Amino acid sequence: MSPRSASVNEAMRRRSRERLLQATVELVEERGYEATTLADITQRAGSARGLVSYYFSGKRALLQSAVHRLMAGELAAALEREPRTEDGRELLARAIDAMLGVSTGHTTLMRTHMASILQEEGFIQCPEQQRLAQLLRETMVCWGAADPEEEYRLLRALLMGASVAMLLPGAPMPIHRLRAELFHRYGLDWDAGAPPPGSDSHDPSVGFPPRTVADRAPAGAVSDPQK
Repeated sequence: MSPRSASVNEAMRRRSRERLLQATVELVEERGYEATTLADITQRAGSARGLVSYYFSGKRALLQSAVHRLMAGELAAALEREPRTEDGRELLARAIDAMLGVSTGHTTLMRTHMASILQEEGFIQCPEQQRLAQLLRETMVCWGAADPEEEYRLLRALLMGASVAMLLPGAPMPIHRLRAELFHRYGLDWDAGAPPPGSDSHDPSVGFPPRTVADRAPAGAVSDPQK
């Protein structure tokens, strides 16, 4: 039997890594982080235990990569869904809705993730996180940001804050209120993106001054919520 080519080996390694990440998402959502072991993950993924050490520094790094993979996948699907568009406001609305949807659709996983990144080791850079960052930066470029890198960092912070607010045990904020805050800030139409269930009965103007078409922030301009 002839040896496998480098490209075949690389494809196999990539699939093995993907299986580990998917297994992590599934098991943490089913059992919680503490009750999920690396042995559980490798067994679910059908991979050798040594592969975890090869790809990741530990379980926390594996978790962060798994969550970033999930978020990047959801974001990419939202941006590329039909009808395809190059409208910057629509793309930003889709991005915000996709990220809020991850938090509401994967509560246990996202609570664990937010707790993880607040630990001393902090935010872990990985290919999945870089892909997520790239997609968000490109969205800010389409929206018309004068400084896409700065606007990406601000958007990331706002989305993380919204996630914490929605997931706070005992005192969660409703997704519609947080969505209204973000949409108001970026001058987005309430019907844009993929509104969550119940949006039809929510008044997005509550808590904000009335707006007209002429008042909307132009692409790239961020409205001041204090005005």
